[in-house]
Amino acid sequence: MEEIDPNSPPHLDVCVLNALELLIRRRLPHVDFPKNKRYFVVGSGNALAAGRIIFRNRDAAFANESTYTRALRPIKSIDHAILISASGGKHAPEIAKYLTRSKKIRKPLILLTCNPKAGAQSYIARKKGKVLLFPHVAEPYTYNTSTYMGMILRAETKTPQKEAEQILQHINGPVNSALKKFARNKNFRNYKAFYLLVPEEFDLIGEMLKTKFVELFGRKIARDVFTSEQAKHATTLVESDTELFISFDYKKKWWSGNWLNIPLPRGASAGYTAIMAIGYYVIGKIQTQKPAWFKDSLQAYCDKASSVFREEIKPIVHYEDC
Repeated sequence: MEEIDPNSPPHLDVCVLNALELLIRRRLPHVDFPKNKRYFVVGSGNALAAGRIIFRNRDAAFANESTYTRALRPIKSIDHAILISASGGKHAPEIAKYLTRSKKIRKPLILLTCNPKAGAQSYIARKKGKVLLFPHVAEPYTYNTSTYMGMILRAETKTPQKEAEQILQHINGPVNSALKKFARNKNFRNYKAFYLLVPEEFDLIGEMLKTKFVELFGRKIARDVFTSEQAKHATTLVESDTELFISFDYKKKWWSGNWLNIPLPRGASAGYTAIMAIGYYVIGKIQTQKPAWFKDSLQAYCDKASSVFREEIKPIVHYEDC
């Protein structure tokens, strides 16, 4: 995965497998976020979604690139500010500058990133902050498989390499078996909408899965993600023959329509990592059977994004020395 042709980028499912193989091989930085501290967690897009998962059992306030200044305003004091950014660029330097100057934050800023040359580091270094550097695979821009997956995995378990291996085995076994069984009679190509049903205990994964649909398919495919209890509130009132329900470990009950159940591993301590990897893998399989919307739009989007952010955004992301 070190050399990727931007004109022929791999699909998301391939990058998920490569990410898990990387997380099996590589050591992840030690993380320690005590439960008796207050946290202010900031990130953009799926970085913030990952932050909500990592700090879900902590006393934490959350904000994105649009809300961090006003979100911090009513808070009297914070022990730790956490900035999550795979690249450490784009909005991250400006956010880091603001957080390192805030007198409400008692401890130096902590940055979770995958880029050893992250632009946000310069502000953190001046205030003796901390950078937790996570490994990643080379992959198309926006995929962020190993990046946030590694952060979530490290926060969830003390045995990340073992858990990553178990997730990989589960995908290669039960998940692929379910997909092959489905493919005998049906095809993702035939559906124009997808309804993902996730277990109650993994409700926070919804934002990450929805964002991935938007990044890969834009508005060309309709999608929703709900827990089984949320699904009962009229979310299925209007039915469609071209909609597919994809259930993650939830058997079909009163819902009608087309159905695919994807099993989740039992007894995994890294539960959110597992459903993130498996969810992304299934979305990648959908991508393989749809037109090449992502591939055909990637270079043009990166050119526009480079102009907007005033920094080079490459179609294939690979940070040096990581």
